[in-house]
Amino acid sequence: MTSKVLTGLLAIGVVLGAGACGADKTEAAGATGDCGTSKGTLVVGVIAPMSGKLSAIGLGIRNSVRLAVEQANEKCAVKGYKLTMDAQDDEANPDKGATAAQRFADDVNIVGIVGPYNSGVARAIQPKIAAAKLLQISPGNTDPALSRGADFATAPKRQYDNYFRVVGTDDLQGPFNARYLVETEGRRKIAIITDGKAVGESSATEFAKEATRLGAEVVIREKVNENDSDFSTVLTKVKAKQPEAIFVGSEYHVAGPLSKQAKDLGLDVPISGTDGLFDPQFIALGGKEGDVVTSVGAPIEKLDSGKAFVAAYKEKNFPEGFGGFGAFGYDAANVVIASVGKVTANGDWSGSPEQRAELVGQVQAYKSDQGANGTIGFDQYGDSVNKMFTVYKVTSGAWKDVLSGQFEAK
Repeated sequence: MTSKVLTGLLAIGVVLGAGACGADKTEAAGATGDCGTSKGTLVVGVIAPMSGKLSAIGLGIRNSVRLAVEQANEKCAVKGYKLTMDAQDDEANPDKGATAAQRFADDVNIVGIVGPYNSGVARAIQPKIAAAKLLQISPGNTDPALSRGADFATAPKRQYDNYFRVVGTDDLQGPFNARYLVETEGRRKIAIITDGKAVGESSATEFAKEATRLGAEVVIREKVNENDSDFSTVLTKVKAKQPEAIFVGSEYHVAGPLSKQAKDLGLDVPISGTDGLFDPQFIALGGKEGDVVTSVGAPIEKLDSGKAFVAAYKEKNFPEGFGGFGAFGYDAANVVIASVGKVTANGDWSGSPEQRAELVGQVQAYKSDQGANGTIGFDQYGDSVNKMFTVYKVTSGAWKDVLSGQFEAK
């Protein structure tokens, strides 16, 4: 296992204009200064959960995209055009996400979608926008089937040419988590609890495969509902198996309370999981000392380019933090913006399927080592070429990174 941390350099202007939010949630993100905008307005769409249990993640994504759009306007990144952002709340609901995506697909001024966060929402969106060739870059989807199909492990096949993501996938992150938990922490008897959603099941299955390969035993696998608040029945079953750790295939709103209830029940073992747990809200909701998660990318504050993003975000004084996925939303938005700039340099934007397809081609060819999260680029499936993951542990009431590395198959 390597444990290098990718670094990059990114100069970011932080002179940010004031935005205005209309009734349709379209925000005029940033003043345009001396930039000519006679060619009109182009819109970066955002679909993310901005209310409900996952709002801490969605609001961080929304704010970070707005930051990217404002900076682009200050730098005249798309010559002749003003950029705005239209952020739609999917509430982590596939139907709401699909409705928003269809509206974006029908609007020729929408140049691309940053989102969604949830893989389940992405599955509903993908077919809605395929015919329109509308660009989609997710800052949070980790289900490998979205890009490589149901047989991703044995017969990968790209599903949609217009779909990309800037994060690593569960078939990499699950094993990365297992290697740390089994090899580094020596946990050999592991329980698994999932919330029944596809992405939670996928991450748990990939974790279990690697943990078993390494000699650990999955002593029990149980399900809860993501809307449950009392996990005592399942935890009682789990406690009887005397596990040394519990892998939770869900998100922070489930795993945080579950961690506290497990400890209160006398089951004081580490809770582990993947990126859906990596948020301050996990700790606020009951995550305890010693709980361990993995997340995509390197610690944002330790990359030079990441430090610049954090400084610019703080300068903006957003009421919400950028969360675990804001920096990925920022990177995704900057890919959209840079690629649109190249397309419109060859001719005015029409929003036709042919021009949207040209934009998709520009994104496929995009490469940079200056993203907030380090390297940005896409393989033949639209997956991120950046396979960096980080292990975080709750230490003195906060997340502390303990290991970063590129995933390597074994």
